[in-house]
Amino acid sequence: MLDKTQDIAIGVANWLTEFEQALAAADTSGLRALFHADSYWRDVLALSWRIKTLNGRDAILHDLPTDVQAAAPCGFALATDRAPPRWVTRAGTTSIEAIFKFETAQGRGSGMIRLIPDAADGDRLKTWTLLTALDELKGFEEPIGARRPRGQAYSRDFRGPNWLDTRNAANAYADRDPTVLVVGGGQAGLSIAARLKMLQIDTLIVDREARIGDNWRKRYHALTLHNQVQVNHMPYMPFPPNWPVYIPKDKLANWFETYVDAMELNFWTGTEFEGGSYDAAQARWTVTLRRADGSRRTMHPRHIVMATGVSGIPNRPELPGLDTFKGRILHSSQYDDGEAWAGKHALVIGTGNSGHDIAQDLQSSGADVTLVQRAPTLITNIEPSAQLAYAPYNEGTLEDNDLIAASMPLALARRSHQLITKQSKQLDQTLLDGLAKIGFKLDFGEDNTGWQFKYLTRGGGYYFNVGCSDLLVSGAIKLIQFADIERFVAAGALMQDGRTTEADLIVLATGYKPQEHLVRKLFGDAVVARVGPIWGFGEEQELRNMYTRTRQPGLTFIAGSLAQCRINSKYLALQVKAIEEGLLAAS
Repeated sequence: MLDKTQDIAIGVANWLTEFEQALAAADTSGLRALFHADSYWRDVLALSWRIKTLNGRDAILHDLPTDVQAAAPCGFALATDRAPPRWVTRAGTTSIEAIFKFETAQGRGSGMIRLIPDAADGDRLKTWTLLTALDELKGFEEPIGARRPRGQAYSRDFRGPNWLDTRNAANAYADRDPTVLVVGGGQAGLSIAARLKMLQIDTLIVDREARIGDNWRKRYHALTLHNQVQVNHMPYMPFPPNWPVYIPKDKLANWFETYVDAMELNFWTGTEFEGGSYDAAQARWTVTLRRADGSRRTMHPRHIVMATGVSGIPNRPELPGLDTFKGRILHSSQYDDGEAWAGKHALVIGTGNSGHDIAQDLQSSGADVTLVQRAPTLITNIEPSAQLAYAPYNEGTLEDNDLIAASMPLALARRSHQLITKQSKQLDQTLLDGLAKIGFKLDFGEDNTGWQFKYLTRGGGYYFNVGCSDLLVSGAIKLIQFADIERFVAAGALMQDGRTTEADLIVLATGYKPQEHLVRKLFGDAVVARVGPIWGFGEEQELRNMYTRTRQPGLTFIAGSLAQCRINSKYLALQVKAIEEGLLAAS
């Protein structure tokens, strides 16, 4: 078996050569000999212009020859400027992992391959997983490095507009409409706008908040990010090396302002997107924007990118008797700080991250807090357990680690997270035992896949413990089950046993409605039906209608963590550029 780095590299290079030769010759039997029966191929636009995952050699060989005919891939070779081939363990399986580069008729790409010797075939190296991902379109490379703009238009014409004049004019849209309208100015909106800017696509971000970054700045006072700084960099501008491991919300919000200025992104604050309709004949939208001064502007973008998060409408469930409560009711999205509730009684309904964090904030401010659990919840300590999923980002380059993340097919990602969840439970056993003892209902995700898959399938249902779970175990924060509440009354919650749990404040940490609700509100039932479900996994083992074209021409979606937006904004932007250049159909 290969055990030296040089031998590994030779083995991978030989595989790539055989792969390219078999593709060029349409040699199905030759391709079959290169893949294990239980193998996976994830293509991110490079060969199929889709984001798709195929499981099993037969499925791969069914699609690959057809995709190759149009894409004409060639030049498969080890990427010598990336991490060298190495033995790794992913999802519990040891393999040789290598990064390669290639070209197609229309672009250049990067790939990742994991090879395992086949003992039944003389230890011949065969593919376990294969990723082919598009990096750039030929003729439309990003203007970075040696291709950076020279600024001659304003640096040499002393009587003409300077850089600031040019920027102000670009942002005003006084005499033009953008090609792309991005709705939402959080990490999703900024990431896709920056990618589109680099591809020379005129893009405007609109956000209803008064200041860039307010979608983070206005969240509750104590909030920091729950994953570590090395995972969360934004495209083109990594965070400074002296930033804290866990970024405070206001620091991130201020960075958003810096990012918009440095990346020269067009951004209208205080602007509400009121909705739009699509003209198929002209391949453009008619949309209405309401500005901060109450005026309205009609625009005709060719594309709308919804970057409003996994969901944009707070979920306010109809709880029996809640309308009779005489105290204050807030959704978690409205909660800011607990200082005003010192010495008061608070009920926090919901046991996800927001519910726990708000309960802890209220308790630290001197409130008497009761947390109400509606459904079983996954609990994991923020360190080290919650960070295990990001272990690859603790070494290597961001570019390589993003490719590793993109390379994992759904089935193996699930297996990997099952292993991580098992390890987390062992690390957190003392805490979990304490929670079970007080009656807290625990779960660990579908098939024990952990918090990441709870997020990817439902957007929540877990808590990274930064202290609230310990307060529950100690009794400093009380716990009741929602099923034990008969109804809400003027003074609080009337329990099934006749007692009243008093409250001056009720916080509904009850999450958000699915994004389809917002789409219906803005675009109508026909568009909702055409697009279909958003978020969660579909038949192609990818997030449904996310980061890719939908069945509604000109309407796409981006959401998720900073890392998800950084990685996937590239692929969404490439699709928009390909559509604009006539290389790809709009849906």
